[in-house]
Amino acid sequence: MATQLLGLKDSIWALILPLALNAFYIMILRTFYSTSVPDAIIESGKIDGASELKIFYKIVLPLSLPGLATIGLFSTLGYWNDWFNALLYIDDPNLVPLQSMLMRIETSMQFILQNSQNSSLSLAALQSMPQDTSRMAMVVLATGPIILAYPFFQRYFIQGLTIGAVKE
Repeated sequence: MATQLLGLKDSIWALILPLALNAFYIMILRTFYSTSVPDAIIESGKIDGASELKIFYKIVLPLSLPGLATIGLFSTLGYWNDWFNALLYIDDPNLVPLQSMLMRIETSMQFILQNSQNSSLSLAALQSMPQDTSRMAMVVLATGPIILAYPFFQRYFIQGLTIGAVKE
């Protein structure tokens, strides 16, 4: 009812908005800013006459790339693995994400195998159904893009480790 009033039913926003704000990510970034961005750098920006926005964009944001990359990777994993919101809000088959589609395939396969005695299909055909093989193929489909994206984020994780190691 609320999704229809807001216009979110069968919309991509129904998948984006529920995961948009996360208190855990806010705590991670707050801790990251307080430990890795020294107050002396911000004060030197103020002494040089930079405005608050200029200090943020020119000083704080470049220093916070490792923290933002961490939140980006966590968010990417969260959105990629989310199938429940699609189950609730999406009926259009063109908008169903991959995880939801894989979940439906898995559920259908289990249903067919459990109800095989009532089926007109031969028992041999149902027993030769590649249930474990299809599960492993689904795992490869589900983890492949994340495994391919991780090397792009790895550079920022290494920078975050080395920033914490530099002492003033």
